Amino acid sequence: MDHPLNTSTATSALVRAATGVRTDSPPIWFMRQAGRSLPEYREIRRGTTMLEACLTPALAAEITLQPVRRHNVDAAIFFSDIVVPLKLAGVAVEIVADVGPVLAQPIRTAAAVAKLQELTADSLAPISIAVGAVVSQLGDKPLIGFAGAPFTLASYMIEGKPSRDYLHTKALMYSDPETWDALLTWAADISGQFLRAQVQAGASVVQLFDSWAGALSLPDYVERVMKYSARVFGHLADLGIPKIHFGVNSGELLGAMRDVGADVIGVDHRLPLDVAAQRLGASVPLQGNIEPGYLFAPWETLRSHVDDVIVRGRSAPSHILNLGHGVPPTTDPDVLTRIVAYVHGEE
Repeated sequence: MDHPLNTSTATSALVRAATGVRTDSPPIWFMRQAGRSLPEYREIRRGTTMLEACLTPALAAEITLQPVRRHNVDAAIFFSDIVVPLKLAGVAVEIVADVGPVLAQPIRTAAAVAKLQELTADSLAPISIAVGAVVSQLGDKPLIGFAGAPFTLASYMIEGKPSRDYLHTKALMYSDPETWDALLTWAADISGQFLRAQVQAGASVVQLFDSWAGALSLPDYVERVMKYSARVFGHLADLGIPKIHFGVNSGELLGAMRDVGADVIGVDHRLPLDVAAQRLGASVPLQGNIEPGYLFAPWETLRSHVDDVIVRGRSAPSHILNLGHGVPPTTDPDVLTRIVAYVHGEE
């Protein structure tokens, strides 16, 4: 099968924006657009765990497509979770309601890292099948592939669950550089393989999420983390795919996050886009960054904020409109639909 990027999605607004081409209005999609804000998602997920949904190809494909049908967003993002590659590699991890990913046993020693298994083509098959099913229904809309960055994956593995302070992670990073290197190299390789499988099955763009990068100082990121994120993108070097890099609370890290090989930098809602563009020398396409809290404000207030984000996004070579983080579960989906219609000039 010919890849969509060569046949149908290259001229889409999102792919053009991701490659630095300014469009008349910014293409728009939402992080976590597939999920708990949609009643059809809650219905189809009934009786199924999160990881079961991610690894059941027909279900993952349907969930990926739901927000495209409802909101008319300019791209789908593959429905998955940051810890799915861990599960596929045999790590004992589950997603616990109201907690997040929880490992049966945290991985904090050289011996534990040495026992980690590699991903195989067979283990990645459910991902490839689901992506193929999505792409077959998207037409000229691109699918965005999804993976977690090595630091975020390693943080979950070391802490054993979500953390506020990442003290176990930082303790290992500072005290045992050899084990740290082995763990992040492993995490980079499984994230890279996970993304590569999605691209080879038809994804036209990828996004690497470093959810917890904001816990790091710039020197620590540059000296102890950056090269592993670059290693993830190295797995895609021969595929010619646009790459988005997003981190939470990462305003001080933007230049380094660009330098790992990203084509687009996602900016969270804490930093105005024009300031981000200035920090990056106005040379990098940006993605973002509607404050999610505005989704609960009156329409006139939200619309004014969306206009402000779009104006600030003109400081960059091109702009993909998104939230500054994910869609909150209690969001009224009609609000998202209305934003898309407004940006498309239909409101």
